[in-house]
Amino acid sequence: MASNHKPKKLMVSSSQSNLYTTLFFIVLFTIPALFLLHTTTTTSLCTTSFSTHPSPSWSGNLLAAQFAWNRLPLVQDRSRPTALRIAVFSRKWPIGTIPGGMERHAHTLHTTLSLLGHQVHVFTSPVLPKELIKLDNQQGSPSPSSPYIHFHEGEPGRWRYNKAWEQFLEENQREQFDVVHSESVALPHWLARNLPNLAVSWHGIALESLHSDIFQDLTRKPNEPISPSFNQSIQGVVPKVLNEIRFFHNYAHHVAISDSCGEMLRDVYQIPDKRVHVIVNGVDEADFGVDDNLGQEFRSAIGIPKNASLVLGVAGRLVKDKGHPILYEAFSKLIDKNPNVYLIVAGSGPWEGRYKDLGPQVLVLGSMSPSKLHAFYNGIDIFVNPTLRPQGLDLTLMEAMMSGKPVMASRFPSIKGTIVVDDEFGFMFSPNVESLLEALELAVSEGPKRAAQRGKACREYANSMFTARKMALAYERLFLCIKNETFCAYP
Repeated sequence: MASNHKPKKLMVSSSQSNLYTTLFFIVLFTIPALFLLHTTTTTSLCTTSFSTHPSPSWSGNLLAAQFAWNRLPLVQDRSRPTALRIAVFSRKWPIGTIPGGMERHAHTLHTTLSLLGHQVHVFTSPVLPKELIKLDNQQGSPSPSSPYIHFHEGEPGRWRYNKAWEQFLEENQREQFDVVHSESVALPHWLARNLPNLAVSWHGIALESLHSDIFQDLTRKPNEPISPSFNQSIQGVVPKVLNEIRFFHNYAHHVAISDSCGEMLRDVYQIPDKRVHVIVNGVDEADFGVDDNLGQEFRSAIGIPKNASLVLGVAGRLVKDKGHPILYEAFSKLIDKNPNVYLIVAGSGPWEGRYKDLGPQVLVLGSMSPSKLHAFYNGIDIFVNPTLRPQGLDLTLMEAMMSGKPVMASRFPSIKGTIVVDDEFGFMFSPNVESLLEALELAVSEGPKRAAQRGKACREYANSMFTARKMALAYERLFLCIKNETFCAYP
């Protein structure tokens, strides 16, 4: 990986009237989502013919496709005369630390595109000197199969889009980029509107954040008062939704990472169909696979007894919006009657201490690197994701399925429309304690052999949808469409 070290030169009223307006928009935007949440798990948000397997029979203009491009058997076009020159705006680039989902997506996607022969330039925030040394030691001399990293000047970890923009303009003047890719709002809309060759990937939009605030508040106890921060958040997010609807048109092309987000961008944000494209995130297939021996070694190392009847796992930040309040309470009730069921918690955060208080049936291991997560996934029977955030799609769900594990996840449109599109893939529950406990009890009654059967189906589906190569090929076709419309016909 080549690195460039040289720097280049609403206010919301609290009046009663505005409160009524806020409540109106909450109802307006939330009722459709609640309706979708209460449909049966066998109903998919995507077209039925694409529900479980890719369909090679579809043909037409890819820019008009309203399903995830991952569902098509895309192949790399070797007939192209030249490789694409791609500019990427990303707030952070993962080096030496455990990255968040957006950074992992950016790294996986653009590293894979580089390996496919494209020239990728990443404009991102600076890193600490020790991380820069680690980058140089790992990568050595520049390689054409690695992204070129341009760190702008300033404080490490602080994104300054204006500095990155200056670097981009200088590099673009040297040789024009075929396409520009922004990870969410890394590139502000007032700059983006000047780029007809821009595609922006949305890892969460304000409308989904509004739903998330509502679901988090629903976890309150009956006598627990509404927190002032929740009131402030609700009043602030509605104007943000309206602003997004207005300025999202400034981006030439939109990539939604779930089918449901694509629907919102088309139907609520009113983006024309041919400017909204669904491409689901992917994970490196080399990092996540089935390894039974590794799983057994992992269990023994952390002290899971051989007579364990079922081992559940959860991974990620241990915070409220990831659903840990409901998992904590549901699992505490489950182990009252099931002394041989275990929960492995891979993550850190405010709920870490509370999980430890549940006793020896809960093992809290802290944050894990992707390499350690490989062993974690192979050591569990079922992966649990109790998220209260409808926005985006957690990569952990894809990693677990790639590792041959069934999933237990919140019944949100993004998850049931893109991930758990078949009952065989696992269990879904409404984001509350009672529903999650029912799903846990059902999983325990089925046992590990049935979980293993489900896991095989998950592995097959994940290989067809969630690989890094499948994601990169879909982005490649989109970028070729942006550069030259003749590549938009499929097949």
